[in-house]
Amino acid sequence: MDTGLREKTVLITGAANGIGRSAAIGFAREGAHLGLLDIDEAGMNEVKAEAEALGVRVVVAAADLSTSAGVAGGMDALLAATGGQVDVLVNNVGSGAIRGFDDVSDEDWDATLQLNFMSYVRATRKVLPIFREKGGVIINNASDLARQPEPVPIDYSASKAAILALTKGLARAEGPKIRVNAVAPGPIWTPFWTKPGGFAETMGKFHKMEPQAAVEHEMKLRQLPMARLGHPEEVANVIVFLASDLASFVTSAVWGVDGGSIRAL
Repeated sequence: MDTGLREKTVLITGAANGIGRSAAIGFAREGAHLGLLDIDEAGMNEVKAEAEALGVRVVVAAADLSTSAGVAGGMDALLAATGGQVDVLVNNVGSGAIRGFDDVSDEDWDATLQLNFMSYVRATRKVLPIFREKGGVIINNASDLARQPEPVPIDYSASKAAILALTKGLARAEGPKIRVNAVAPGPIWTPFWTKPGGFAETMGKFHKMEPQAAVEHEMKLRQLPMARLGHPEEVANVIVFLASDLASFVTSAVWGVDGGSIRAL
């Protein structure tokens, strides 16, 4: 099937690894040109080389997406490099740590919301004037925890619930020219989990177990029907679909890629 993505320009935040990286390669396989934004310049350059080998154009900008200046500067750099051309925005950047409510300070709450939520707001502001003129697609990366929060991490869950509200509100405000959807991944085995200080390490501290054992314990608690963590490519496939012409009548939707973690109808 023809996705209609060839020669389109896709901007992706948090593109250096994990779901963002897999999405970039997925779009490149469909012939889409890329603008990549992340704080990890070395990681982005690796993605750039891999995508360019597939025959597409790639521009990158390194920025701290937890700040207003970082998002503005990074997005401006990408749009300057593409000549203002953008057809799809994938808001993907995010981070989190496993900790109980009593251990989350005001500063922790602010840091989580600045990166996980406000970066989406700020990046979206940059593309809306363009999309309002010619149409476009926004895909927001949320989480199954936005719809079914666990006791931890509560700040992460709240930030992801805010993303769903943003998705629904924008879809209603900006249709029919702009489609806005969200993916809601379950636990996906990416550097988000495996990096020092990531979900696996902090989950180990929370459960007082080794990281791998703690992750396996958490999956049993969640009673995942698929009984495993997902792979970033499995989320990227849905992101590419939602951005494509194949999903031309899909907006205001939340697509779970979660191994069956959501029990609600």
